[in-house]
Amino acid sequence: MAEARAVLRYVRVSPRKARPVVDLIRGQQVPKALALLSHTPRAAAKVVEKLLRSAVSNAEQKNIDDADNLWVARAFVNGGPILKRFRSRSMGRANSIHKRTSHITIVVGTKGKPVSA
Repeated sequence: MAEARAVLRYVRVSPRKARPVVDLIRGQQVPKALALLSHTPRAAAKVVEKLLRSAVSNAEQKNIDDADNLWVARAFVNGGPILKRFRSRSMGRANSIHKRTSHITIVVGTKGKPVSA
């Protein structure tokens, strides 16, 4: 199975919020996945849609197949570095704020086609 991938690193979206969006498209055909993402009302959906389009473009660049025959083979979200900030509170205290980042990876490929060597 021929594959192409796209990786987006250091996205300012929490992994906890990005994982449900990525779970929607895992194992889907690319046109259906793009339709799902365009109608998903979450902030991470726009980022994942752009990344999926990039993976499809990479597949077309590698002459794997056109977008209609591609599937989302693998898609996952890993946590990136955490930006640590502080907010002042009453009586001289401070609360910590963790601004989380994500590394999102999408791999698209063809189903059932043998890999040409």
